[in-house]
Amino acid sequence: MNEYLPEGSLYKKDENKRRTESVQSLEECLSAGRTAEAVCIVCDSNHNLIVDFGFMKGIIPRNEGAIGIDDGTTRDIALISRVNKPICFKITGFTPSSAGEGSMALLSRKQAQLECITEYIDNFKPGDIIPAKVTHLEQFGCFVDIGCGLPSLIPIDAISVSRISHPSDRFYAGQEIIAAVKSIDRSTNSVYPKITLTHKELLGSWEENAANFTAGETVSGIVRSVESYGIFVELLPNLAGLAEVRENVKVNQAVSVYIKAIIPDKMKIKLIIVDSFENTNINHNYKYHIDSGRINSWIYSTGLSEKLIKTNFL
Repeated sequence: MNEYLPEGSLYKKDENKRRTESVQSLEECLSAGRTAEAVCIVCDSNHNLIVDFGFMKGIIPRNEGAIGIDDGTTRDIALISRVNKPICFKITGFTPSSAGEGSMALLSRKQAQLECITEYIDNFKPGDIIPAKVTHLEQFGCFVDIGCGLPSLIPIDAISVSRISHPSDRFYAGQEIIAAVKSIDRSTNSVYPKITLTHKELLGSWEENAANFTAGETVSGIVRSVESYGIFVELLPNLAGLAEVRENVKVNQAVSVYIKAIIPDKMKIKLIIVDSFENTNINHNYKYHIDSGRINSWIYSTGLSEKLIKTNFL
């Protein structure tokens, strides 16, 4: 069982259930140094995290709740926000409960994170394709969990080729995605390197996306930008076309568009808007053209285009 996946990935697995089904199974995790997961039911007034195994409770002391809590580089909101969610941990021992209800399991999320860094994240290289889980969205980008609750950022301009006004146009909290490692900064004094991810390179080149469409078709799209010279309509996350100006069309509206022409050498698709609608349904199901392994470089441009759009990971 891969123990270094985004937090929550282990929770429903049969092996994790076996690891947390009894005192004996917790003791076996302790002796073997295994990672397990359970749902956090309470973050108490001292910001200790409490889990309930059913047969006993477990406690993650505040300073063991995450890397950086003890030195202030991680804020306590990182602990508070774990309530009602699965959290990973190592078993570190057992202690009598202060409430007189028998023993409690002593747990450490921090130890699980430190092992994740040394055994998994420290082996990352630019271009590696990894699973991630969206944790929260900001105007400038999407924060994701890349393993054991450890965070990374996908900047908004790295989410897709088609421009979006906010990461919520692509993602939602809790969504499981795939991303590529863009850069690794180990120059900080922290044990956790700064990892920046990218997403757009996995969604296909211009040609791969344009192959889904034919001139003369009428298809659906989303308005991404309204300019004086035309309206940019997203057909796929990595493909947009330019429609003729039309009144009363707004950003993020859904539209039906007639494909007037597809021009590979200019990487352009000419459109005519047929109708517009309020967009109430955002499609979060993406077709990944690359979903595993490692990429050294990626070229979005067509072979006929004078404009080169390329990402180098080396």
